[in-house]
Amino acid sequence: MAAVAVAVAVAVTAALAAPAVAAPAPAPARAGHPATQAAMDAAVKDGVPGVAAQAKDRRGTWKATSGVGDLKTDAPRSADDRYRVGSITKTFVATVLLQLEAEGRLSLDDTVDKWLPGLVRGHGHDGRAITLRQLLNHTSGIYDYTADDTFGRTYFLEDGFLEHRYDTLSPQQLVRTAMRHKPDFAPGTSWNYSNTNYVLAGLVIEKATGNPYGDEIRRRIIEPLHLRATLVPGTSPKMPRPSSRAYGKLAETDTGPTYDVTELNPSLAYAAGEMISDSGDLNRFYSALLKGRLLPAEQLSEMKKTVEVDIAPNAAYGLGLIERELSCGVTVWGHGGGIHGSSSEAVTTEDGRHSLAFNFNGDWSGDSEAVIEAEFCGK
Repeated sequence: MAAVAVAVAVAVTAALAAPAVAAPAPAPARAGHPATQAAMDAAVKDGVPGVAAQAKDRRGTWKATSGVGDLKTDAPRSADDRYRVGSITKTFVATVLLQLEAEGRLSLDDTVDKWLPGLVRGHGHDGRAITLRQLLNHTSGIYDYTADDTFGRTYFLEDGFLEHRYDTLSPQQLVRTAMRHKPDFAPGTSWNYSNTNYVLAGLVIEKATGNPYGDEIRRRIIEPLHLRATLVPGTSPKMPRPSSRAYGKLAETDTGPTYDVTELNPSLAYAAGEMISDSGDLNRFYSALLKGRLLPAEQLSEMKKTVEVDIAPNAAYGLGLIERELSCGVTVWGHGGGIHGSSSEAVTTEDGRHSLAFNFNGDWSGDSEAVIEAEFCGK
């Protein structure tokens, strides 16, 4: 599947490409970020239109770009570009749910049916047997609605996307799409990445608070951390400035025409991947999260309890947070995200002192793992 389905899968697979260990090793000291710049340049050579990145460590903030932000004008990318962050949204959603648990307003051991009675039913799905924790760590077994063939043809592939890119979809519609299929497995018996899990998590936030999940993210995370480039766009198809154009193939392969897919109605992703941010804000968010500024120690510890990942056995998935060890022994935490024309990564060391976030404005090529390895391992 192309666009959202492939971009999310690629971003998550890349984000799960290295083993996890218990304690982080210190990053090697070096002057500047030449290896990171070289890896970004290599991604552009591989076909990515452009890359925008920011890193923050003990030496300060480093901003860099490679390639172009507009294929028609050859205008360069800006390191301050805003972009669609896709599944990085999941860490924000998980953080809010954990805050609600800390406030005693819900429990991770609550069933989905307690909060959304009757919604998760059909073809073997049963919300009475699935917990909120299983939504957040993708052990629920709930089918991923983005894998539905009809949904894919309508919103990911060329003819469907060009006709339906401005459609508004409700989260309930997304869940109903998943319910047309059998579960991937019995709850708690395996692991499989499913965007439906976080659509449901967003709905639980709304039920528990009485407010749209995006309002809770703004009140609890965006405003306290002064994330001025970060927003939950809802149904708005526009990108705020500064931003570059986003490009996709809208096909099942990485060949063929390239389309400008910048504008789309992000309701097709909802709480699984609709947010917009920039690299500086993402670094600030993950650093604050790992430093304990957003969650009490108990909830942060819960977030970092990981499960094995079958498709990438050398990594681990927590509650909306991925742990991985790089080739040089540095352990980083974060998440990847993909949506039409946009592939992003945001990672930070466990102490929150060294962060990297970057975006490819194309969804069909480029080695994001190489950029992360270059920044933290210097190679």
